[in-house]
Amino acid sequence: MKEIRPLSPMRVALSVPGSKSYTHRAFIAAALAEGSSEIEGALWSEDTRLTREALCGWGARFTARGPSWAVAGTAGRLVPAAGPVRLGNSGTSMRLLTAVAALVAGESLLVGSPRLEARPVGELVSALAALGVAAECLRGNGCPPVRVCGGRLPGGRVRLDCSRSSQFLSALLLAAPYSERGIEIEVARGPVSRPYLDITVDVLKRFGVAVERKGWERFRVEGGGRYRACRFAVEADCSQAGYFWAAAAVTGSAVTVRGTRRDSLQGDVRLLDLLAAMGCRVEDGEGGVRVTGGELHAVDADLGDLPDAVPTLAVVAAYARGESRIRNVGHLRDKESDRLAAVCEGLSRMGIRARVEGSELRVTGGRPRGAAIDCHDDHRIAMSFAVAGLGTPGVRILDEACVAKSFPGFWGVFEELYGCAAAPSA
Repeated sequence: MKEIRPLSPMRVALSVPGSKSYTHRAFIAAALAEGSSEIEGALWSEDTRLTREALCGWGARFTARGPSWAVAGTAGRLVPAAGPVRLGNSGTSMRLLTAVAALVAGESLLVGSPRLEARPVGELVSALAALGVAAECLRGNGCPPVRVCGGRLPGGRVRLDCSRSSQFLSALLLAAPYSERGIEIEVARGPVSRPYLDITVDVLKRFGVAVERKGWERFRVEGGGRYRACRFAVEADCSQAGYFWAAAAVTGSAVTVRGTRRDSLQGDVRLLDLLAAMGCRVEDGEGGVRVTGGELHAVDADLGDLPDAVPTLAVVAAYARGESRIRNVGHLRDKESDRLAAVCEGLSRMGIRARVEGSELRVTGGRPRGAAIDCHDDHRIAMSFAVAGLGTPGVRILDEACVAKSFPGFWGVFEELYGCAAAPSA
């Protein structure tokens, strides 16, 4: 358990690690590329480690060089792993690598934690089968464990339901250059979390693969291609930056996150617009984006494309005047925890009215009180409610180590806030 101490207004500049979304995708592209790539600024975390180790098991070679990884690619020729591919609680690893497994010359069994094996992957497995790959969910429930018999990815056209996750589409796009006939994907429903698809397309482009697209309705990648090895710099993670921008909102501070920029393709950068709408001042600077807290009022926002920012915004809304509506977020029930239930539980313990109505989360701001927060082994719940502790005494985070999933150094960066607490904010 970690007890959070409240803070007075301050001025501080902080650094966060590289983007988790970019790191997963860059690791995959580099592992499939022909030649050796260098990935700079990649995130070191439990999730990205699981992706890296799976790719190593399939024949790629990763060598740490200070803050970078040298990756010897396989030219798309992956070999079977020595045993099951164990992916812990990483939904991103499971979904992206399920499609990559179609390129493995043999059988792959992808398994995970009990929570991961309750998360949906059936739409992706059905799409792979339609593209000529022998793939199945072993329990017949549309969830892992997944068995894929690969070596050939014939390709073709497929309709894909992306209403629960955009990762199904990202997975197919990442494997598509090594298909025989190319892959054309028609989106039947969704997609949710659209900015993550922009990140996927950006990674393909930077590794030399073109993606044809018609808005969010149709995507196509030519077959018989390859990724070109390259030097790839991973930008700062805006999801992680969001906790510190939220800290500025809750405490009335001025917080700059180094290396962030408002024109990033990462969807979570839009949290800045929402904080501005709630009463904060947002400024671009040479060192990064700065948020200065102000008098907060409620917001009405569609966060269908920003699932990771929902707990963060909900915590800020607890300190705002009025009722905030966070819309189109029903798919958060299928994350590392049921995040809608976890957020409502945590805010209710703090004396804040929070409820779910259909696919909406509603939070009525007030005077939060201290409470012990059960994170349900969910890193985003832990980091979001740590922010609440900066504005309210007596907040205690249970199982604080779960942040290692995406941000192992979170508590170290968090402690930097206290080192600057004596400096008044502007």
